[in-house]
Amino acid sequence: MQYQGVLRKMQTEFADPIQYYLIFEGDFLNLNQVLNKGLTISFIKYQCLNCGLDRPIHRQGFCKTCFYEIPTAGDWIMRPELSKAHLDKEDRDLEYEKKVQIQPHIVYLANSSNIKVGVTRKSQVPTRWIDQGAHEAIEIVEVPNRYLAGLTEVALKEHIGDKTNWRKMLTNDIQDEDLVEYRNKLKKYIPEEAATYYIESNSETQLAFPVLQYPKKVKSLNLDKTPIYSGILKGIKGQYLIFEDSTVFNVRGSEGYVVSLEVN
Repeated sequence: MQYQGVLRKMQTEFADPIQYYLIFEGDFLNLNQVLNKGLTISFIKYQCLNCGLDRPIHRQGFCKTCFYEIPTAGDWIMRPELSKAHLDKEDRDLEYEKKVQIQPHIVYLANSSNIKVGVTRKSQVPTRWIDQGAHEAIEIVEVPNRYLAGLTEVALKEHIGDKTNWRKMLTNDIQDEDLVEYRNKLKKYIPEEAATYYIESNSETQLAFPVLQYPKKVKSLNLDKTPIYSGILKGIKGQYLIFEDSTVFNVRGSEGYVVSLEVN
């Protein structure tokens, strides 16, 4: 079976285990069905997810020009505390920014390689946790806009990390933690503006990934350096494909790359 198209982050379905899909124009591939099969990835060209031109990808699937101009790549995406649509102030496109920023957001704890704090739109739960490869997660607050979520995250980062060690996550070098206890300990550090939005009654969400074999030491596949790669797919976790020879491929990190995929 052969598939071709521009890579975008894998779509997921919350199940046991999580189901993963690559969506192409007019076709899709359920990657869970490829486990234990051979998969060949061949790089064809670039295709910016915004302008569609064959230009080298800078970040987030966009060419350099688009990355610094379009509203979907504004600084507030990565740094929610910079959001200002709730003040009626524009960054790049106020209409778009209001649509995304002024909606319910969750500040959460997720355990992928270690416990970290993060922010996501409420509509992206549990997708965000899946994309990070978290095997357990819990909400801390639900606030009405992205700015308040960012403010809370900044305050909590003083007391807990906000980064995932992707190598530990992929080798499954993890420990189960009591996230309810961690959340309760962090409650006193929530800023006054967000304190009333604290969520006290919920429990942890557990996530199970379709992995048959974890690598002991990971080797990262870069399509610019290795345009053709073949391997036996052994697992999918976060936004990574895990192969039998310990090669891992970050699908989300390769958005905007046009590839052909051959399953054998």
